Amino acid sequence: MRYYALACDYDGTIALNGKVDEQTMAALEHTRNSGRSLILVTGRELDDLMRVFPRIDLFTRVVAENGALLYRPESREAIALAPPPPPELIAELQARKVAPLSVGQVIVATWEPHETTVLETIRDLGLELEVIFNKGAVMVLPTGVNKASGLLAVLDELGLSPHNVVSIGDAENDHAFLRVSECAVAVDNALPSLKARVDWVTTRDHGAGVEELIKRLLADDLRSLAPSQARHQIALGKRDDEVVSIDSYTTTILLAGPSASGKSTFATSFMERLREQAYQFCIVDPEGDYQQLQGAISLGDSRQPPVLDEVLKLLEQPSQNVVVNLLGIVLEDRPAYFEKLLSALVSLRARTGRPHWLVIDEAHHLLPTSWSPVRVTLPQALHGLMMITVHPDHVSGAALSFVQLLIAIGPTPKETLRSLARALDRPVPADPPGHLEAGEAVAWRLNLDVPPFVFESIPPQGERRRHVRKYAAGELPPERSFYFRGPKGKLNLRAQNLSLFLQSAEGVDDETWMFHLHQGDYSRWIRTAIKDDELSQEIAQIERLNLSPQESRARIRERIELRYTGSA
Repeated sequence: MRYYALACDYDGTIALNGKVDEQTMAALEHTRNSGRSLILVTGRELDDLMRVFPRIDLFTRVVAENGALLYRPESREAIALAPPPPPELIAELQARKVAPLSVGQVIVATWEPHETTVLETIRDLGLELEVIFNKGAVMVLPTGVNKASGLLAVLDELGLSPHNVVSIGDAENDHAFLRVSECAVAVDNALPSLKARVDWVTTRDHGAGVEELIKRLLADDLRSLAPSQARHQIALGKRDDEVVSIDSYTTTILLAGPSASGKSTFATSFMERLREQAYQFCIVDPEGDYQQLQGAISLGDSRQPPVLDEVLKLLEQPSQNVVVNLLGIVLEDRPAYFEKLLSALVSLRARTGRPHWLVIDEAHHLLPTSWSPVRVTLPQALHGLMMITVHPDHVSGAALSFVQLLIAIGPTPKETLRSLARALDRPVPADPPGHLEAGEAVAWRLNLDVPPFVFESIPPQGERRRHVRKYAAGELPPERSFYFRGPKGKLNLRAQNLSLFLQSAEGVDDETWMFHLHQGDYSRWIRTAIKDDELSQEIAQIERLNLSPQESRARIRERIELRYTGSA
């Protein structure tokens, strides 16, 4: 499964006029019986909720008071996630005749039109509190407490990632928890502002809309909604001006190329973007190449083998990434250790959906041609997998059968493509790319009828920092330098980096500066020589404005310093 939890708002979502009908409750029960957790996320106070909704036991956890209270129906425990409201606030609101006024364990709530009085009271008392609106309700909570913070607290307790949650709501205060969920859905009666920001809007309202979502969830685990979730794709690089990316959930990658061709560099960059998007990964590292990988804990070294139980204990935490270093295991014993690890990871995935990605370096050794997953129960399609190898034809056919995307690295990708084609017993692509420059790779989408293509990969952060320093203070070759020449070509002032460009920009006369500005020369140079499309677009916007020489210089300097020279 991809979605291990369904998070629902109460009023206006599963409930109409405060009541949940029998059909909706039956659909919720079907969801729970499918092995998924049900999480109720509501602005109501707990006592009030239990009074109007006796079947609260349907839910694994309840987030009440708009994120401030966590309730465990099975044990009937209620845990405040923030401090109680200040007594002086309640006393002052009562003195100012704000009524009705409801006080929960954390929340203080009233109704419009008392919002102005509430805001003035908070200001006059100097309190650090937030006001949240919900279809006429006015709720006061500690700063940072909302439905998103409450949902994240529940997921942390259940060992689930937000990437494995689908959420549904209808009103202003639902924006927060829908935004942190992998899939966000609004019922048909939702506010237009909410409908505009979700992945899907049901065709029916209230509980019937929730039933509609549950039907799709149980039918195909919402695979049919994947095209609307492009924001979750993982970028690999660029092809011309288009981003080359993959689905964050369904893809299996084989990364191949000769030794020292840049496979570790590509994999490091890929895992950096997984980390940035909060997808959990586990990398199996036979040679200790990823021991210093940022954002991950490395277990094992040349003297100490990694302990399987310690690996799994770390991975139980949804936000923790792990490097499994096999240097402490003798070479011939590594495949056996890996098989135990793989079996445990498949089991963990079946229970939690994590780790979202498994990266296997030296796959030709850990998954040799003799490997058969007889002793490991594998799903029909093993997604979220990257295998890295020098020899694609030395990798198990059973493992290669999962591959959807080949990424070839190195100067001779044609040989890598041929090797994989032989291993898969399929035709070699016609006219495969012959030679690659540094930083380039070839993508061959095996599941699509398209020829392989070359793209420019994204360098890892360390290389990007060197890239920044090079362009800020290094020396570009003459053909990539900028030349201030002016309208009549009288000047030939060369700027071989961004720092010199800014110095020269201050020194040239206004006529020369404006000549290049109006021609779009500055944004063009940034795009073609510096290869920074984002900065180029920002400067192009400045070039199109009717600014004075002084103002345009100042704005362009500001944008360049913000991205380059200020950090160099």
